[in-house]
Amino acid sequence: MFEQFQNHINTNLPFLNGKKLLLATSGGIDSMVLVNLCHQSKLDFAVAHCNFQLRGEESDEDENFVKNQIEKLQFPIFIQRFDTKAFAEQNKLSIQVVARNLRYEWFYTLLANHNFDYILTAHHLDDSLETFLINFTRGSGLDGLTGIPEQNDKIVRPLLAFSRKEIEAFAKENQIAWREDSSNASDKYLRNKLRHDVIPILKELNPSLLSSFENTISHLKQSQSLAQDAAKNLYQKVVSEEEHHTVIDLLKLLKYRNYKAYLFDWLQPFGFADWTSVYELINTQSGKQVLSETHILLKNRDSLLLFPKQNIVSDEVFWVQKEQSEVKIPLKLDFCNVSDISLQSTNTIFVDEDLLQFPLTIRRWQEGDFFQPFGMTGKKKLSKYFKDEKFSLLEKSNVWLLCSDDKIVWIVGKRQDERFKVTATTTKILKINYTN
Repeated sequence: MFEQFQNHINTNLPFLNGKKLLLATSGGIDSMVLVNLCHQSKLDFAVAHCNFQLRGEESDEDENFVKNQIEKLQFPIFIQRFDTKAFAEQNKLSIQVVARNLRYEWFYTLLANHNFDYILTAHHLDDSLETFLINFTRGSGLDGLTGIPEQNDKIVRPLLAFSRKEIEAFAKENQIAWREDSSNASDKYLRNKLRHDVIPILKELNPSLLSSFENTISHLKQSQSLAQDAAKNLYQKVVSEEEHHTVIDLLKLLKYRNYKAYLFDWLQPFGFADWTSVYELINTQSGKQVLSETHILLKNRDSLLLFPKQNIVSDEVFWVQKEQSEVKIPLKLDFCNVSDISLQSTNTIFVDEDLLQFPLTIRRWQEGDFFQPFGMTGKKKLSKYFKDEKFSLLEKSNVWLLCSDDKIVWIVGKRQDERFKVTATTTKILKINYTN
């Protein structure tokens, strides 16, 4: 296996040679074999071990074992303890999700602080098969059915070409010590159920299961590449990226029979999971939306608007003092006195300074707000103005108001209020300019 490992590195992962590597090491057979192979290959590496403190003394014994083994080999080692259970309870997440997040967050911190080039993990071919089956049972797109990637950003998995059986044989032949994790024997987790109960039956039915699986993954990756190319090409025709949001033109998209597949490809990276609701959004009324943890997908007439949640309403109020010539937060406004009115636009207004009460405020709109549109005699609710102007939810949420006391001076970049306009009796003209 050592020769195969070296050939695999030199042929498929040559960029690892001469780099500074961080090996994620639990103390189990897979990671200890990876340490041995990297040592024999004379790769430059250090070891990182996480103690999640989930198995009492056993977790501490794993930590001591890894520490002793690595010190014998005279390689640097980093050890971190996590109160995983408390963190999971506090954040209402599963132990598995928390452990994974804590582990990789720490690995990337080490990578940045100590100038490592790559993080190596000991995932192997059987792990990839288990991941494939987990995603298959949960319902997945092509991304979930292509197994574990050999490289994902700075994370590299050099044992994915090898089976658990090969790793076990190598460990015994080379008398490599390792620790057995007692939780691996439990059927509490889906991965273990598949490992103990399902995969042995599949291997009995097909002794060449892993070889067949590798062929299947190869075919799926090629299909995935074709699908990605098609999705990328259509994206350029159907989707436009604005300053604060992305617009998906439904009239163009729905001309394609497989529009759901394209939506899945485009939206999956933003954390959407309720695909039934996403697809139903296409035929529902304007204003309906679907949320992920980070983004909002909004139906707006013949389009879907995608934007980050942080673009939605802020209750914070910003103040503008009389002596200020500019503000930069939350938006850029310039103030200056002028002798006469030049060309007025949506981004520039002229007001009677004597009618203003300082400090002015900049805030988001609220239900019940009204103003007197420039050139009109009566007042109008902002909600009615937004409706008449056909503002989407996103456009409404991004509106800022410049106010004097409790009166709106300007729907910034949209419409000035009549009550503060310059007249024949005005003695001080204030020009206010918005830079977007």
